[in-house]
Amino acid sequence: MSTPLPRSTWSEVLRAHLAQARERDELAEFERALLGVLEQARAVLPAASMGQGSPAAPIPMQFGMVGKSPAMQKVFALLEKVVDSDVSVLIQGETGTGKELVARALHHWGARKSKPFMAENCAAVPAELLESELFGHKRGSFTGAVSDRDGHFVAANGGTVFLDEIGDMPLAMQAKLLRVLQEGEVRPVGSNKIVKVDVRVVAASNRDLRAMCKAGTFREDLYFRLNVITVHLPPLRERTGDVRHLVRFLQTKLAQEMGRVPDVDESALTALERWHWPGNVRELENEIRRAAALSQGTIGSADLSPQLRT
Repeated sequence: MSTPLPRSTWSEVLRAHLAQARERDELAEFERALLGVLEQARAVLPAASMGQGSPAAPIPMQFGMVGKSPAMQKVFALLEKVVDSDVSVLIQGETGTGKELVARALHHWGARKSKPFMAENCAAVPAELLESELFGHKRGSFTGAVSDRDGHFVAANGGTVFLDEIGDMPLAMQAKLLRVLQEGEVRPVGSNKIVKVDVRVVAASNRDLRAMCKAGTFREDLYFRLNVITVHLPPLRERTGDVRHLVRFLQTKLAQEMGRVPDVDESALTALERWHWPGNVRELENEIRRAAALSQGTIGSADLSPQLRT
């Protein structure tokens, strides 16, 4: 990481970036600059106090993600190599490991940072509507299509499209997506006109896509098109030492919502580190949020869920 900026220059840097962004009408660029300065700030500002009010060490962060474990250092090292390229990236990891954070990091720290970022969860959209969401539609092409609409690929032209849970995409839709990736063009539903697009595609899945290819439920040609670079996100149980860093980060996040920093005592931290976290970082955040709501000020082991206490 680069040398942190002196505190006295942070406001000047932000004002300069904001002025340039307004002049060029590129607020996405300002958003990236703000994220960068915030990360610089975290490197030198003391993190949330723990225990007797003494400041803790800075929270280790890279690409907007918390972590210092060897497993996460491998992820950060890979992102350093591919963030500025245009190659397709496939993010594999269990539910709750932060796959969308990686996708956003690839965009906000990459060459397409000033262009739009569009995300879609392929498992959350009905199969008959997914094509319209991604490629757009013409008015009257189906019931409810009351006007023309650009899909994500057109809306994100020049930027990034993130396709989460790509393993849940129907086979027929996979064939259409493959054509878009090969030809760089989309055809809106109900239209006979082709629209050229230039997007970087980042996909993610918590399923074994290679096994799905063997089973015939995922197209092998699409898999190889998406899988130029694979980022394997480690589950939280394999991120030695990161639970404490994540807890401190979540403390500062909750402080903004609750107006106070909920302290976490050593007994609670020990219990949190012992748990295997099947829901990963998302489960940890829910646990801290729940404990903070139930505690009388300091989160102790008695404030944690029963399974963590035992």
